[in-house]
Amino acid sequence: MTDKLKTEGKFTYAEAGEGPPIIVLHGLMGALSNFEDTFEHFSNSGYQVLIPELPLYSLPLLKTNVKNLADFLVDFIELKKLDKVILLGNSLGGHIGLYFTKHHQEKVQALILTGSSGLYEKAMGDSFPKRGSYEYIKEKTQGVFFDPAIGTKEMVDDIFKIVNDRSSVIRTLAIAKSAIRHNMSGDLPKMKQPTCLIWGRQDVVTPPEVAVDFHKILPDSDLFWIDQCGHAAMMERPQEFNTILHNWLKSRNI
Repeated sequence: MTDKLKTEGKFTYAEAGEGPPIIVLHGLMGALSNFEDTFEHFSNSGYQVLIPELPLYSLPLLKTNVKNLADFLVDFIELKKLDKVILLGNSLGGHIGLYFTKHHQEKVQALILTGSSGLYEKAMGDSFPKRGSYEYIKEKTQGVFFDPAIGTKEMVDDIFKIVNDRSSVIRTLAIAKSAIRHNMSGDLPKMKQPTCLIWGRQDVVTPPEVAVDFHKILPDSDLFWIDQCGHAAMMERPQEFNTILHNWLKSRNI
């Protein structure tokens, strides 16, 4: 995906394809590559797919929160001169998409949430005092997936680096606290956009009951389950994820 990366001003992002724009929003410790299969599939299936790098560790500390990450998305959409967008978010990315939608309903054509925060999630929380332990971080990282092998050494190394950098750890905690403050339960009933919920049945970060609650509260949502799958369905079961999403978009004429 690195060959698709572009930099314009404060934005670094991947972009490919033509058609209705899908903006992909990664999670707190996620990478653009987490969506590589989805990026390739939909950019070759009649959609313009864009994945911006979110400034999780570069905003001033007092601005490191869900609100300002949503404002970053506002600026990105203005830069790309997009009108109606489809927002696809995993984990924190889903939360940012929901917060953006709350304030800019007219700009959102549809929502796709997978393992999204916004209602409830189990964060790393008290794991940070043990951040010096590589084995502990490895266990936490691989525990996000049904198949621990998805948590590669490269991924564990990246997360170990983040949680052992004081600046990054402070911002990670600030974002986690911000996510708790910005609970979306009172806002979801006002979001009329068609919403696709794709959830791993073995998600331990945002457990299945979270998906059920999203489905109950959002006015126009469809819920799809992927078995033997954890918190990042687009990584662990990419073909199944893409098939579900592609069929849903077509069923909704999006």
